Amino acid sequence: MPVEGQLGEKRASLESLHAMALRGRSLPSAFVDVDAFDHNLARLLLPASLHGKQVRLATKSLRCPALIERAVQHSAGLIRGLMTFTARETLLWAERGAADLLLGYPPGGLQDAQWLVQANRRTRAAVIVDAPQHVTWLASAARTAQVKIPVWLDLDMGWRPVAGTHIGVRRSPLRTPDDVVALARTIAEEPFLELAGLMGYEAHVAGLPDDGRLASWQNPLKRWIKERSWPDIVVRRGEAVQALRTAGLVAGNWSCNGGGSGSVDRTAQDPSVTEITIGSGLLVGHLFDGYRGLDLQPALHFALAITRIPTPGIVTCGGGGWIASGSAGADRLPIPVWPVGCTLLPVEGAGEVQTPVRLPEGIAAEIGDAILFRPAKSGELAEIFSEYAFFSNGAFGAHVATYRGLGWSAWG
Repeated sequence: MPVEGQLGEKRASLESLHAMALRGRSLPSAFVDVDAFDHNLARLLLPASLHGKQVRLATKSLRCPALIERAVQHSAGLIRGLMTFTARETLLWAERGAADLLLGYPPGGLQDAQWLVQANRRTRAAVIVDAPQHVTWLASAARTAQVKIPVWLDLDMGWRPVAGTHIGVRRSPLRTPDDVVALARTIAEEPFLELAGLMGYEAHVAGLPDDGRLASWQNPLKRWIKERSWPDIVVRRGEAVQALRTAGLVAGNWSCNGGGSGSVDRTAQDPSVTEITIGSGLLVGHLFDGYRGLDLQPALHFALAITRIPTPGIVTCGGGGWIASGSAGADRLPIPVWPVGCTLLPVEGAGEVQTPVRLPEGIAAEIGDAILFRPAKSGELAEIFSEYAFFSNGAFGAHVATYRGLGWSAWG
């Protein structure tokens, strides 16, 4: 049997086990299969271990302290720190006692800079910048508080094979080594800022599955983009690091971050990279399916109760409209995975307070039964559920709080 078929059968078997264990539980419910989580962690850490890289964990992809801390504890020292996604969240982790934080997005104002000052009173909390205004806010807050803030530069890794094209996400305006050095000099002039690293995130490689479930005609093009753009990524990231070294701006505890769960095997081989970011591949939202060479297991699910049976063959569940961010489309919807063969109705999709599901032929269901779903993305479900149940060895165990359950508001 082809590998894809074997993986499909394995997933269906696990989802059947999950569904059986849900009987009698209060619904809706969200849960993490920690055996799958641990399997995914080991797989994603492997290339870093083989190539002598450190790993940084993206908190936005988990948003659950128990899961984040589990990954750190089970990483055999490979996970060196956390990549946070807002300044307020960075402070919350500093207050929790986390070490080596990196805010992977620039500050949006002086308030963000002040939260970073507070974080750096407790731990080392760096922040990404790509514009002089970011430096101005950080320098002002740091100088007033007499606290030093570590600062990283964000190098745009979008691919531009011909003039007028841009393939990749829109992040930083820093495109060339000269751009990077110019902003680095501005940082170096500030006594309360420390130039500590460079990030070059190749989103168009890490974020593109090789075999997407929808619009499969695009898959050969995506694979071509990933393959053809890779040499450019390695060269430009390396040139930026070398330019900073030549300018005498790199010293001491210097880092270069790259990659994501979808590119760990490639990124681990880039000599300029010292650490790789992982996150989404631990829980495996269904947008993460289709990466060749990555044997990952879906770890995050949610279950909805059937509340209505409007007509034979269709059941209606309570809730379910937890649609992922990004470009709007059918791929952002959660997908029903148990009973095997269930589908959403194209006209209604996943609704805010109810979600109709078409059952496969020959499958009967009753009011109160559970329908099992996978979300499109890994982290955003934690904004809906206050807790996740842990599932291991065929049974549910501990319940752990998400950011929502802890009352954490990442945006302040």
